[in-house]
Amino acid sequence: MKKPNKNLSKHLRFPDDEPRFPWLSLLLDSYAIIDEGLSVAIVKEEAGRNRELACKESCDICCRVNKDIPVYPIELVGIYWFATEKAEQALRETLKKQLSSHTKNDPCSFLINGSCSIHVIRPISCRQFNVFNKPCAEGEDPYHTRRDDVLTPIEDYTKKAFLATLPFYGITDEKEQIHFIENNLIHAQVVNLQAYDWKKLVKIMDDFDSKKR
Repeated sequence: MKKPNKNLSKHLRFPDDEPRFPWLSLLLDSYAIIDEGLSVAIVKEEAGRNRELACKESCDICCRVNKDIPVYPIELVGIYWFATEKAEQALRETLKKQLSSHTKNDPCSFLINGSCSIHVIRPISCRQFNVFNKPCAEGEDPYHTRRDDVLTPIEDYTKKAFLATLPFYGITDEKEQIHFIENNLIHAQVVNLQAYDWKKLVKIMDDFDSKKR
């Protein structure tokens, strides 16, 4: 497996924050690889199978319906950081309220007014969930109702994206990294975003906000 390409085109950066948080560059590199892979996969689907992407900016059904959303530790750290330090002031109280009362059967805690409040730092599982042909019906999870319409990501990009995050877990030896990815050991780290207890994040956000006053 080749190392991730560091010269990715559309690459989100936080130049003031990355020196403070070494893990942040790893996460952003990983997401850039995922997004590049998705662009390639979508073009192949649309051109090769003559299918149109059904997902539109205004659609939030998957955010309200999906109950199993895998999220990895480095992604959790990213969500904590973004919600605490970057979330828009106008949304913060609503976000904290939703995080405090969240249950697995609720829509995603980060969905506010039909939009993802952490969109730029959203997990790989959210980035990769794309649907073709027709928009989802209300309450539909197309992974179960029409699996063929749900994009299957290009595996090589996904592996490279996970590979980019491994220094966060203390895995820096190249052979060990490749072994870790090829044997899917990274997936032992996953938790379910919808089942996660977000109350600790609320406290961190409260502490951060009180220091700014």
